Amino acid sequence: MTKPDRPSTDRHGANSGNSATTAEAQRLFELLNPTVQAHGLFLEDVSVHLAGTHRTISVVVDLQQDQSGSVGLDKIAAISRELSAAMDSDPHDDDRPYDLEISSPGVGRPLTEPRHWRRARGRMVKINVAAGDSITGRLLDVDDSGITIRPELPVKKGMKPKHGEPERIGFAKIRKGNVEIEFSRLDDAQLDEEFDPTDAVEGEEG
Repeated sequence: MTKPDRPSTDRHGANSGNSATTAEAQRLFELLNPTVQAHGLFLEDVSVHLAGTHRTISVVVDLQQDQSGSVGLDKIAAISRELSAAMDSDPHDDDRPYDLEISSPGVGRPLTEPRHWRRARGRMVKINVAAGDSITGRLLDVDDSGITIRPELPVKKGMKPKHGEPERIGFAKIRKGNVEIEFSRLDDAQLDEEFDPTDAVEGEEG
């Protein structure tokens, strides 16, 4: 496969390259998004990394926010073929070679958007708040302005965990959030980690 050339950006415009790189990643996002949506998935990110004239195009897809589980390998393989075909027929391609990598976020992905929090409902999460100690607890609910969590209270080692009353925290007060892996949900965690962006499925090389 062959195609254009430029470095990395996310769909929100933050980038590690110049404005041409940002524009290219955004253009590819718009090009590939209809194919991803046709598979009932969400296009999380498109980034472009350069090594000379060769590009690595990384595409991160996820389930919709009302779904649980992880994106299966069969769906990753199917969408990889269709995204490759879409790029091969790109009328704005300048014929530079590329590798296409398709992946899905792992369980350790930071929770940075409301849709990430919605996908994590029911899980244990750890939250760093703007003022105060970190909070670990069960994520009960998510709306457009914040979350509701049932905190896990500190206990002596070996004692059964205790839980506090549900607590509402606005997104504006959350500095950082992550899903905590639970041994009772290890199978889910392992499935999610299979598709960590660092373990991407590679497309053909042009």
